[in-house]
Amino acid sequence: STMAEPQPEWGIKLSKAFCIPQRVILALFGFSAILNAYTMRICLSQVITVLVVKKNYTADTSHAVCEPEEGDTGPKPGRAGGDYEWSEELQGFILGSFYIGYLITHLPGGILADKFGGKWTLSLGILLTALFTLATPTAINYGGPYALVALRILMGLGEGTTFPALSVLLSSWVPSTERGKLGALVLGGGQVGSIVGNIISGFILDSYDWCYVFYCFGLIAILWFIAFTLMCYSYPHSHPFIKPEERDYLMSEIPQTKEGKPPTPWKSIVVSVPMYALISAQIGHDWGFYIMVTDLPKYMADVMRFSIKSNGLYSSLPYVTMWIISVSSGFVADAMITHNCMNITNTRKFMTSVAGFGPALFIVLASYAGCHRLLVVAFFTIAMGLMGTYYAGMKLTPLDLSPNYAGTLMAITNGIGSIAGILAPYMVGVMTPNANMMEWRIVFWVAFIVLCVTAVVYCFFASGEVQKFDDGTNSFKKAPAA
Repeated sequence: STMAEPQPEWGIKLSKAFCIPQRVILALFGFSAILNAYTMRICLSQVITVLVVKKNYTADTSHAVCEPEEGDTGPKPGRAGGDYEWSEELQGFILGSFYIGYLITHLPGGILADKFGGKWTLSLGILLTALFTLATPTAINYGGPYALVALRILMGLGEGTTFPALSVLLSSWVPSTERGKLGALVLGGGQVGSIVGNIISGFILDSYDWCYVFYCFGLIAILWFIAFTLMCYSYPHSHPFIKPEERDYLMSEIPQTKEGKPPTPWKSIVVSVPMYALISAQIGHDWGFYIMVTDLPKYMADVMRFSIKSNGLYSSLPYVTMWIISVSSGFVADAMITHNCMNITNTRKFMTSVAGFGPALFIVLASYAGCHRLLVVAFFTIAMGLMGTYYAGMKLTPLDLSPNYAGTLMAITNGIGSIAGILAPYMVGVMTPNANMMEWRIVFWVAFIVLCVTAVVYCFFASGEVQKFDDGTNSFKKAPAA
């Protein structure tokens, strides 16, 4: 197709009705896309605590788990278990199985989005995930744990395209001067999704049957799909009702080389040292993050023994902090670069270090805080809060290294990182057969080591400069001055 067809008359007329720029509307839809992706992904972590048979706490483990929370007794105990006899290991496998599918569609998602634009790659993925979410109660009731695993893998397949497609949409719509702000806004959808997912799940489980958790989040996502499909387009030049002046501004600000893009320079990417630094930081972050996302509700339920309503609340507090810090660190990073306090590379290294060493320390402290409910929640909250700076750090590195192939780079790093999403919950299940505090402490020490080692690697080898392979050649020579 030619680069830019003229805008239709009706579109120019309609554009006068909008007071917000289309790129901001796109960012808000991107934010809510990730929000939906996360609520559908994580609600199972809350539901599983009421599906499985209640733990039988014997006298000898009394030192290893806490007293139940006050107000957790009465005719309907907040921790009434379900009827499913699933071992910790099986629960770990169920919670991790999502990431098997997630991993598979990452690269295809990035390549498809780079080729056809991000709109449909993103929206169809979310739609599929929503349909599978609505089917989850049926799968659990009639097919048991393995039907659930199969469905979670399918949900992962749908959601794998989310981040790569959004990277492509952002690189087509967001000028580099606004990348930190709008980028952090969009990527912050993950934290807000975790907050909303945990709190709403807790309230629904407290008063209604567990199947309504899945129906609620599935329906919201389908509504999102309809609105997004009507409102958003892959490129500024293909958007019929964008204001003409915004269209001209974006087309002048953002390199429009999308059409005849040379094939992905795999060879240079595979031998690129900054890429390996990026992958290292991603694995570290994902290991810490996925342990928290999939297993914090279980820790709060099995070890701290919070009631289901408080569990929803306290499991979501860390994400509130993480979100506030991730958005503000986006502004800080943009300001540091604009005012020349630090160059892009050092800004990214600084943010990534805070996001590695900080959480490592506080996760371990939380496990030594024993049953002091306030301290434990505070430490987990600080840990996740500090992890938020990673959004202004390594999460933007693919856009720094190669604006042209950001979708593919994001897919490689996110894909490899999500292996941690499969391994971490499963490993937690294997390491905590009795779900007591001593076993969990080892889990947190392992997370400490992984977070620190990967952050050190990133600090030595990362870069924030555009790489030579961005022009699509596999050469390592500087391009001759035109």
